[in-house]
Amino acid sequence: MKVLVTGAAGFIGMHVAQRLLDDGCEVVGVDSLDDYYDPALKAARLARLRPMQGFSFVHLDVADRAATAALFETGGFDRVVHLAAQAGVRHSLKNPHAYAHSNLVGFVNVLEGCRNTRVRHLVYASSSSVYGGNTKMPFSEADPVDHPVSLYAATKKANELMAHSYSHLYGLPTTGLRFFTVYGPWGRPDMAAFLFVDAILSGRPIDVFNHGDMKRDFTYVDDIVEGVRRVLDRVPSPYRVLNIGNADPVPLLDFIAAIEDALQVKATKRLLPMQPGDVPATFADVSALTALIGFRPQTDVREGVSRFVAWYRAYYDR
Repeated sequence: MKVLVTGAAGFIGMHVAQRLLDDGCEVVGVDSLDDYYDPALKAARLARLRPMQGFSFVHLDVADRAATAALFETGGFDRVVHLAAQAGVRHSLKNPHAYAHSNLVGFVNVLEGCRNTRVRHLVYASSSSVYGGNTKMPFSEADPVDHPVSLYAATKKANELMAHSYSHLYGLPTTGLRFFTVYGPWGRPDMAAFLFVDAILSGRPIDVFNHGDMKRDFTYVDDIVEGVRRVLDRVPSPYRVLNIGNADPVPLLDFIAAIEDALQVKATKRLLPMQPGDVPATFADVSALTALIGFRPQTDVREGVSRFVAWYRAYYDR
């Protein structure tokens, strides 16, 4: 099976590509290697993939229409895992055009590539952020998601709608996966675990929003990868959206305590009000995912945090 993985130098993309290669798939990885965060971290992720049998890399921005079309025309891809995107709720407040470029233009280019080359299954990253200010817990795929509270969330909801139209019009099988607060080794520097560990080890206070009164359905990256891998082999007819989360919301202060325990260092907390575009809690109903693939994320947050801290200390020699 030949699989295109977009965003292959990204956090989740590297892990997914590695798993597919371990399973004997041929993987073409694509990434723009932009400077939203340290490109050296992206290069280090790629360095793990390059020696693996069956892997090739193309430096490409999927928002480049002609280049993306050419990639699909010559690629011969059976399936596509589309993870390339401009991530981050807070950054969308500062640089909205980056989200339109990557998450809207880039996504329609991928849809067109899949349609024109009759890709068997497109699996793409959506986000728990599409639930916006919903207060009914847990979040279910049947819940309305018409009121996003950030531009990032709006682009992810738009992706689901765009995929639905292509599934309806052209019979393109698509599965959107609503990821819930993914963390783990090789994580992005703008994510909570990374920000907290880096600040604590540097002796800086950590910013704790909504005065710590928040809960997140933290999901370990290996569980996300397992879900993506299993879903990839289960082709819909032709459209679906699924939650993928740990289904176990953890208070933010408990997450911080797990980091403190793993580091054996206490954090100095700077309690702040809620950030614009943020939500107080997330909680995934994963019953549909479990029924489909016979698996649900299950890594305990303390174990996951311990693995992240071990990676961080090794990678940064701290």
